[in-house]
Amino acid sequence: MDSADNSAREPRYLASTVDQALKILVVGAFGVGKTTLVGSVSEIDPLRTEETITQASSGVDDLSGVAEKTSTTVAMDFGRITLNSRMVLYLFGAPGQRRFWDLWEGLVIGAIGLLVLVDTRRIEESFDILDQLDLRGLPFAVAVNCFPDSVRYEDADLRDALDLLPETPLVHLDARSHESSTRALLALVEYAARLKAQEKVA
Repeated sequence: MDSADNSAREPRYLASTVDQALKILVVGAFGVGKTTLVGSVSEIDPLRTEETITQASSGVDDLSGVAEKTSTTVAMDFGRITLNSRMVLYLFGAPGQRRFWDLWEGLVIGAIGLLVLVDTRRIEESFDILDQLDLRGLPFAVAVNCFPDSVRYEDADLRDALDLLPETPLVHLDARSHESSTRALLALVEYAARLKAQEKVA
């Protein structure tokens, strides 16, 4: 899924009023749109570490459903979005292939939570990703990236298939859209804030 045209984007400095910086890790299986999402919401030119997919990855990276994909993230994507006059999000997109999962250990440090992108055309590829999150104990939200040829499922069916807790946020987005991607990030921020407040009360 291609990102929106960001040719008009200009580097911006943080406003002097910003006093809260939050880190979010964007994860998901290979080809679900992580790089596209970071690029669509970032107010600065995103940092990308992509390499061209070559014949060497044949049989290693499953291109079923993403045959048009020509490159893949091998380290991380990085972007930034200012949510309001006081809060900024730093976004780190993690590579989805299993052989890169060791990189998550460093990328997740300091994160308030994780946004998990899911492609319903290949939903079974999200199972191992979600298992990895259970081991890390951080809040996460699930965002279904709606590709043009995606089958639409009821939220209850998706929650059942992904074995999500009732309180886990589940949202739908188009990773190319700044607005819908931002809403997904806000859902995660609000969820993480609620959990933190509950911990303080307890």
